[in-house]
Amino acid sequence: MRLLPFRIDAVLIQAVIAAALSFAHLHDLAVAAGQSGWKAWAYPVSVDLLMVAAWRRIRSGGAKASGWCWFFVALAASLGANVATAGLLDLDDVPAWLRILVAGWPAVAFLGGTLLAHGTDRAEPATEPEPQPEPLPEPPAVEPTPAPEPVQPYPPVPAALVDHARKIATEHHARTGAPIDTATLRARLGVPAPLAEAIASRLAN
Repeated sequence: MRLLPFRIDAVLIQAVIAAALSFAHLHDLAVAAGQSGWKAWAYPVSVDLLMVAAWRRIRSGGAKASGWCWFFVALAASLGANVATAGLLDLDDVPAWLRILVAGWPAVAFLGGTLLAHGTDRAEPATEPEPQPEPLPEPPAVEPTPAPEPVQPYPPVPAALVDHARKIATEHHARTGAPIDTATLRARLGVPAPLAEAIASRLAN
């Protein structure tokens, strides 16, 4: 047996049958309410389109409350037509309130379709605040470097005093084996510290 080029889906067949029956019931109710010709066929198309538009809005993830509201409006119109044509109403003598509902349906469907078509599909994502540039850290405070103390020039030293100090230094080296230091030289000569340093610098040259 040759296989069919498509798979028969029971759910799809059921949906087609339900849609066809609902379509016919809406058409019959519109005719009974005084809508004839092409207008009677437009009513089921209007109801089905509103239901599809509402379902697409629900699936899109935006304005779900509005989508569910208009979906139930279209579902109530379809379900009401199915019940009304099941023998509960005399289609040869439709009540006035039902004629009013059928006559007012185009305006309701237009309003619902407009709101669904021009509504926001998805909630706009919250805009992230622009990153603010962080201020650069201030450089650590640098304490000013104190100026070096001016080098005091050595006082002039007489040549005789230098010769005497050299003899003392030679004697100290011969006795101790080490060069004489400034403090010892100052004590031996009995001179102020600046003068002793000046003499020691002359001996080092």
